[in-house]
This record gives sequence, C-alpha cells and structure tokens, in this order.
Amino acid sequence: MVPAQVTTMSVEGLLAEALDGLGVHVDADGGTFRIWAPDATAVELVVFDEDDLDWPVATVPLVLAQAGVWEITTHALRVGSRYAVRVAGPRGARNAFDADALLLDPYARGVEQAGPSAWRGVVVDGSFDWEGVGKPAVPDDRTIVYEAHVRGLTKRHPLVPPALHGTYAGLAHPAIIDHLHGLGVTSLELLPVHAFASEPRLAGLGLANYWGYNTLAFFSPHAAYATAASRRGGPDAVLREFKGMVKALHAAGIEVLLDVVYNHTAEGGRGDPTAGLRGIANRGYYRQTDEGAYIDVTGCGNTVDTSTDAAARLVLDSQRYWARDCRIDGFRFDLASALGRDAGHAFTSDHPLLRAIRDDPLLQGVKLIAEPWDVGMGGWQTGGFAPGWHEWNDRYRDRVRTFWLSDIEHARRTGAPAGGVGGLATSLAGSSNTFSDERGPLASVNFVTAHDGFTLHDLVSYDSKHNETNGEHGRDGTDTNRSFNHGAEGATADPRILANRRRAMRNLFGTLLLSAGTPMITAGDEHGRTQQGNNNAYCHDSDLTWVDWEHDAWQRDLAAHVRHLIRLRRENPALRPRRFARLGARVPSASAMEWFDAAGQAMPWHGWEDPGHRTLQYLAASTPEFEAANRILLIVHGREEAGEVTLPALPGAGHLVELWSSADETPAEGGSTVLPGQTVTMPPTSMRLFRVEDPTH
Repeated sequence: MVPAQVTTMSVEGLLAEALDGLGVHVDADGGTFRIWAPDATAVELVVFDEDDLDWPVATVPLVLAQAGVWEITTHALRVGSRYAVRVAGPRGARNAFDADALLLDPYARGVEQAGPSAWRGVVVDGSFDWEGVGKPAVPDDRTIVYEAHVRGLTKRHPLVPPALHGTYAGLAHPAIIDHLHGLGVTSLELLPVHAFASEPRLAGLGLANYWGYNTLAFFSPHAAYATAASRRGGPDAVLREFKGMVKALHAAGIEVLLDVVYNHTAEGGRGDPTAGLRGIANRGYYRQTDEGAYIDVTGCGNTVDTSTDAAARLVLDSQRYWARDCRIDGFRFDLASALGRDAGHAFTSDHPLLRAIRDDPLLQGVKLIAEPWDVGMGGWQTGGFAPGWHEWNDRYRDRVRTFWLSDIEHARRTGAPAGGVGGLATSLAGSSNTFSDERGPLASVNFVTAHDGFTLHDLVSYDSKHNETNGEHGRDGTDTNRSFNHGAEGATADPRILANRRRAMRNLFGTLLLSAGTPMITAGDEHGRTQQGNNNAYCHDSDLTWVDWEHDAWQRDLAAHVRHLIRLRRENPALRPRRFARLGARVPSASAMEWFDAAGQAMPWHGWEDPGHRTLQYLAASTPEFEAANRILLIVHGREEAGEVTLPALPGAGHLVELWSSADETPAEGGSTVLPGQTVTMPPTSMRLFRVEDPTH
C-alpha cells in the first residue's frame, strides 16, 4: 500500500492528475466508484434502498488499484443510488478505522441524512440546460461584492413567494435580482452552500449553525436551501435548483461567488462523530501529531492537512467541479492561511495548493479571495498571498472604523483627539503598505462589516457586544469592535443621536465605496439592518439574522446613498485604479494621488499622524488605458464641529462639481459648483466628493 505522501506534492502533480478520478461515475457499463484509503485493509461499497436509507440492498468489495486508491465497477450503482462505504484497517495512533461504520464518500455530489450523525451519498444526474447563458466575467475594477446568506436575504422579502423564501430559487426571483441591480452590485458572494451540519453542542442548546461554516460534503449543495418541492424531488432536483439560481443571476449579469470552507470539516475533534474523512484516511486528511492529537489552527476541532496530495487534490477537485459544472465565478476561502500550511504546519505563499488553484487552466478567470488568517501560530497573513489572489483586508476595516468611530468616541470622552488621517489616507489609496506593486490596489477586498461582527447599524449604535442568546454566556464574539454608540447603547429616540448615527453610516459607506480597492458590502447594511448588538449571530436562524425588507424613510435614504456612490464609482475611473501610481511616472490604469490639508496646501509630513490634523483633501487623477481620464477631489473632515476648508489651487482646472456629500440625508442630484482656491464649509464629521472639470467644460 502507498501511504499518504507529504513531501512529493507539487503544482505540476496536482494539475496533471485526472479530474473526476474519485467518487462515483456512471456510464453504460454501470457505476465506477473510486476512493482513496491508503492505510485500509478492506473497503466495501454499501448500496441502500432508495426509500429506506438504513436498508442495504447490495454490498460490494472494492479492489486496491494503485497509490492507495480502491475501486469497483458495478451495476448496483446508477443515477439515484444511495450509498455509503465501510473501511477496515489496522489500529494506530493516527488511524481511526471502524469496520462497521457507514461513511460518506468525500466526493459525493448529493447527500441525504439517514440519522442524527449518519449520511448517505447519492448518485446525481448532473445534466442541465444553460440555454447559452455564460458567465458575466466582471472586470476586477468594476467589481462590487455583496456578501449574503441564501436564507437570510430571501426569507422575509414580501415580493418573493412564501414557497421560495429562504431558497436558491428565492435568490433567482426578480425581486432579489432587481434589488441587486438597483444597488449596482456585480458579484453576489454567498455564505457557505456546501452541505454542512450543525455542531452537537448547538443542537443541545436548541440552536443551529446558521452561517454554515461546518462542511460535511465539498461537492454537494446544502439541501435545506432548496424549496420543499426540490427537496421532495431529491438531490437531482436540489442541484437543478442551485444551477437555475446561477443561470438566472448570470442572465442578469451578476456573478456568483461561493464562500468555501476547506480548512476543516464537520467531524470536529477526535471525540466527535465520524462522518467520512476520519474513518477513511484520518492520517492523510487531518493535521495531527505523531501521537494522533489533532493540530487545530481553525478553532473548530480539526484542520484539513493540505500538505498531503489527497487533501490538496480534494480541495482542487471541488473547486473545479463548482467552477465547471455549476459555473461558479469565484471563491472566498475561509481561513485561507490554513490551506497554505506545509508539512511542518508553517504558512507559505508558495504552497503547491495555493499555486495550483491560481494556475489551474480550469480555474482561469475565476475570482480567488482569501480570508488571510487562521487561529494558529503565524496565521495572520494579510498581504502575504501571492499575485493572482485577492484578500479580505482587516487592516482597512480597522483603520476606517477607528477614524470614524473610536477616534470620535475618544475625543468626545477625553476632549483630546486620538489619531490623525494617516491610516485613513493609506486605506483610501488602496493599502499600498500591505499589497505589492505587482498585486495592485484591487488585491485588497475592502470592507467595514462582514457576516461576523456588528452590522453597520450596530457598529454606530453599540459600544459593546450583546451575545447573551448565543448560549456561551457572552464569551463568544470579539470584544474589539472599534464601535461607537454616539451617546446611547442600542435603541434610542434621541433625534440628535439618531442623526449622528445616520451620518456615521454614510461616512463609512462613502469611505468604502470611494476607496481604491475591491469593495464588499454586507447584505442589509444598505438599509441599516440590526442584529440588536449581537456580533456573532452564527447560531440564529431567525428574524435576528434575516434581512428585513420593511423600511423607514431613513433606511430608504441610506440605500439611495449606496446606489449613488456605486454609480459614482462606476462613472469615475479615478476611484478604481488597477495599479498603484508612482511619483514622477505615468502608470497606465493607475490614479496619481495628491494630498492637501485644510488650508489647501500639500499635506506636511508631520500632519499624517498628528491627532490635530483631522481634515484631509485627496486628489486622484486617473490614467486609464481604455476610458477617458478624470480627476476627483474628496474632502474628509473628522471632527465633531464644522470646519472651513480651502480648496487646493489645482493648476489647469476650471471648476469643481459637487457629486456627493455625507451631510445630506438624501443624496442630491447635481450639486453645487465651486472654484479652485475657494473656501467651503465642512459640516461636522462629513465627506464631500467633487469632480474636477477642465476649463473647456
């Protein structure tokens, strides 16, 4: 038998291996089943009655072929077959064999539950008529990511029929597509849709894993997100509904990105129920010590060992399947640092799997977004991934929150400013201190909120988390939120506090959508959705986490600001450079940037970190390759009192047209015209955006 290899994996080897080698494949001669179990002494395929998942109708022994792969071709397998596998092997510290256990095929493309901790694979018919609808292929500089939950986005929408609430078909409904189109969203990023299971601990508390970061099967869509009709039709119908959702979104020009969890599985720690990988090849699939203790850098009980050929192949094959068969446009990799750890458990950006994902011909054009951290030693790797990868930029999140919220809170509480404009300026300009010239500003996925943490509304409404209903006595969720409640914790009727909160949300959205980089919006933030101060609502499948579609006037106004800002971003290439500019050099697709203080003078070096400097003017001039050049001037004023700002001289400019102000409750169409050198008033904690016109306009 060939043991799991940890030293011979290479990019070339991963890319050269045959796609679709493992799992079940059906043709005229029956079904062929192949599974990798290098330490096994015997493997059996068990086929079940389609109406009774506990009643076996055939048991077929597999034959060891080569490189630890067992296989069999049998007429017992056909489309619709329900099956599991038994694996026997020697006992050992790093093995977990149980010859009686019925295990889930890691490559199963359909899954049905047979008991509390028992699942069966299902052979599906993957045929689907795409009717000529292709992938939208949205350019990186045009991308607006919208992070959403399948159930949460659709569960309460009044125009989505109740039968489609919380489903893939609900996402394909015109009401949802019209909303995304209306905002200007180009790319819908879905929280995990791979089949997943809730942790036993949550079940004991009467809760469930709502977010889905607990993968059970890497090739099967989560059946609970399909309509009741599709679930009754079985995994074939579930898969068709999923593909139908993708087709409808693609037809509307919207990409579909999947948040994927390859770093760990639902099997948890060694004492938790075994579903598949642990009982098939524990030593080859999970990181562990020589004594068999799991090495957990995910905080979830186990870590998939992508330093082995088989685990890396599993991850790569899964992505190929979703990108090719289901036409997914991109992936956001949860705890991606865990995927880049070598046999010594250290992260390397040159890891064969990370390189293979980027270089795979079948994945070309697919967006790759890393969550660039895990919880292990050396796991925080923001900026550390190779060219070709985008990354969630937590530095951006923290700097933007600090400038607009925690600095303001500090100044109000102490009477002294806490920080200057340096960190915010770096974020506005694309985080060149984090991402290399080769990667450019679009490698930074800018975000202020995400599914984990406060919603935008709660970020400006709570100083502390309120997670009591999570069943962990308030211990879960981060305590470092950089939030500010503006004078009252949670709900209030105080009009001054409410006005300040609304302006703070507009400032945060303005910063996000006017910064160089790739912006990501969290679903519901455009309408000021609240989770009542819960910053870790992973276990609530309820009104707390579902997007509310009944809105007050201020919520409609906030959404109007978001639409307006996205349109301005689309119309002004200076706001979305593809490359970093360099002093004294013309760089195509970059934006040359100049920085001025409140007096209209070049920002002095000491002004960047001086807490007394809380006002900044940012001039960006585009040098696009395929669009007309333009210039914009953004003024940022980070004080709670109004201030006078003198516009810079701007040689060669005629006048400036105001495009947007965060001080306006409702975005104004066709703003005022001002001249270079003119003095304007900045309201408290506000932003104003101008387009610089040449003298001929």
